[in-house]
Formats: sequence, structure tokens, C-alpha cells
Amino acid sequence: MKVHHLNCATLCPPAPGPLLNPERKMVCHCLLVETRDGLVLIDTGLGLDDVARPRARLGGTFVLLVGPKLDAAETAARQVEALGFQRKDVRHIVPTHLDLDHAGGLSDFPDAEVHVHDPEITAALKPLTRLERERYRAAQWAHGPRWDRRKLEGDHWFGFEAVRAVPGLGDEVLIVPTAGHTRGHAAIAVRTGDTWLLHCGDAYFYRGEMDPDRRRVTPLLDIFQRIVQVEGEARVRNQERLRILAREHAAQVRVMCAHDPLEFERFAHGAAPR
Repeated sequence: MKVHHLNCATLCPPAPGPLLNPERKMVCHCLLVETRDGLVLIDTGLGLDDVARPRARLGGTFVLLVGPKLDAAETAARQVEALGFQRKDVRHIVPTHLDLDHAGGLSDFPDAEVHVHDPEITAALKPLTRLERERYRAAQWAHGPRWDRRKLEGDHWFGFEAVRAVPGLGDEVLIVPTAGHTRGHAAIAVRTGDTWLLHCGDAYFYRGEMDPDRRRVTPLLDIFQRIVQVEGEARVRNQERLRILAREHAAQVRVMCAHDPLEFERFAHGAAPR
């Protein structure tokens, strides 16, 4: 199992640095995992069509407020090719959820099977609220993905329930329910020898939120999480469970989120996260 850390979109919201984070930007941290059953992509960031037609695919509000860099070289498609693979080598995609900055690359890998919790696919295909209509973009799955709708049932894993393995991969990639940010949000666990990497998606946004002694988050990211959450109590509860996991099982599980640039740099360069 070899894991590549990819930044599949740089986001530069027009906000003062101290309100956002010291780096004044966000990333879309994705994982490309080499397995015996081909490549597995965890989250996809923005895709080639998003970069080419941002307002049509992402919407003017997202482009204005989030400030995506729109660099084709950052897409998962181009980075997979740069590593010497073909796009068809990506056999499985496991999104943490289907927000537009996590699912934009689905159309670049039309042959891959996409494993998502059933409530998340339902929310994306049949949005009930204005928030859901804005966060999900039908154009990103207009090609008709090979959905694998995962039920909320399964085993226990470090205190989490209803954990399911991705079919065909043994117990190497697990889908861990962490609803709150969206209806079917999940963290994705990847086995790396005797330890695990846990991609927490948008269950948290800032590295300080995993501080075992005192949760810290910048003002803008704290407000943003509250605005876009679907179930506030569930989001806060699951974030606290992740914090406990990071504290009590630090030697066994390394956690990361989707958008923290310093976290991404530390993992991408093999440094131990702090």
C-alpha cells in the first residue's frame, strides 16, 4: 500500500489571513492509494471541466467567495498521469462527501466505482434545501457514475459504529460515518502497515480543532462550519469523537482534514503531524 498525498485545488478566499488561517489559503487534500486492485482515489478536488468552465460547473458564488486557483495541473487527473499512471487505472473513488470541491473530478474517471453512503447520494441527487442545491452540482456526475450506495451498517472501529470496508479491498480502506457537515459525510481510513491514515474530509477544517487539550479554530472557519452544517449536534459530536481518537490512539491513527494547508504539507513531505 503506497499513499500519495495530492492537493487537487488551491482555494484563496478574499479574507484577511488571521480570520482564515496563517497560510491565507486552503487546499483540497486528496489521497491516491496504490492497492492490489488498482488505484483508489479518496476525494477528487476540482476536475478538468471545473477548471475549464468554472462558472458553469461551480457557480459564480463559489468562484467569487472561495477563489479557486483553477490550475489544470492540480487536478487529480493530471497528477495521476504525472505519476506515470493512466486515468483508467483508478478503479475506486471514495469521496468523504459530494460537495462540489470534493466531487469535481468524478467525471475525469468515468470507469471508476464510486463508494458513498446512501444518505449522501440521496442528498446530492435529490437536494431538499437551498443549501443542498448550492453545495451539490449535478454537472459533476452527469456522466452517470457507477455508484456503490453504502448502507449505514457494519462493524466497530476505534469507537465508531457502522464502519464498512470498500468492496474488493479487504479491510485496507474503510468508510467511517461522520455525519453532520452533510447528511452522509464520512471519514475514510486507509491501512498503512500497522497504522492507519484517517482522511476526515470536512469533519474539521483547521489543525487546532484536533488539539487534544483545547480546541482552536480561526473565526472565519468556525463561522463557515456552522453555516454549512446540516446537523449541528451530529457534527460537533463527531468532531469530538475524532479529537478523542487523535488523543487516545495517536500511535495507531493519524488524522487529517481536507483543507488545512499546513497539515497537507506535513503529510506530503512525510513529517509527523503535530
